[in-house]
Amino acid sequence: MIRKRLLAGLFALLPLGVTFWLLKTIFQILIGIFREPLFWAAGLLGIPEPIYWQQAIFSLLAMCCLLFLVGTLVQNYVGRRILSWLDTLMLNIPGVKGIYGTVKQVMSSIQGGKGGSFKEVVLVHWPTPESRIMGFIASRRCNWATGDNIKRVAVYIPTSPNPTSGLVVMLEESAVQPINVTPEQAMTWVVSGGSVIPAEFN
Repeated sequence: MIRKRLLAGLFALLPLGVTFWLLKTIFQILIGIFREPLFWAAGLLGIPEPIYWQQAIFSLLAMCCLLFLVGTLVQNYVGRRILSWLDTLMLNIPGVKGIYGTVKQVMSSIQGGKGGSFKEVVLVHWPTPESRIMGFIASRRCNWATGDNIKRVAVYIPTSPNPTSGLVVMLEESAVQPINVTPEQAMTWVVSGGSVIPAEFN
């Protein structure tokens, strides 16, 4: 009885604890970025150094303002020229261009919705013909790698509980079975280790 109640309490508090941990991590990263400029401004204005929660609020507001300004900037001609120059610079730095180029391509694909872009959820036979595993269509253009005329798709298979790592497999389109779930529902299922089923299927 005691063990059962302890487990019930654990599973009830675990989502809340993970949420707070993620928020704390995000705030710590933001504070680390903006702490020095904030302390410099406080010293310049002759006011006391802000305490932790004030640093967190300021850092969050500063990041929102920065994202808004950058988003506004890149939507006009001058901003696009600056961004193009920055891309060229980053892609010419040894050791950096590989990481930057890959992230840039993935983000552009997701933002533009090109060729699947993880918006289509499918089932594939993996790792054995009798098994089924859930994946996301990453691209519908694989001829560049295979060099033939067979229609293949690239499927990203995320690992559980960390979906940011996984496998990319090239499969014939006929071997991929679309399923009627949203990417959010599929990702929730993966992160939960297969325990959280979409509500409409319960």
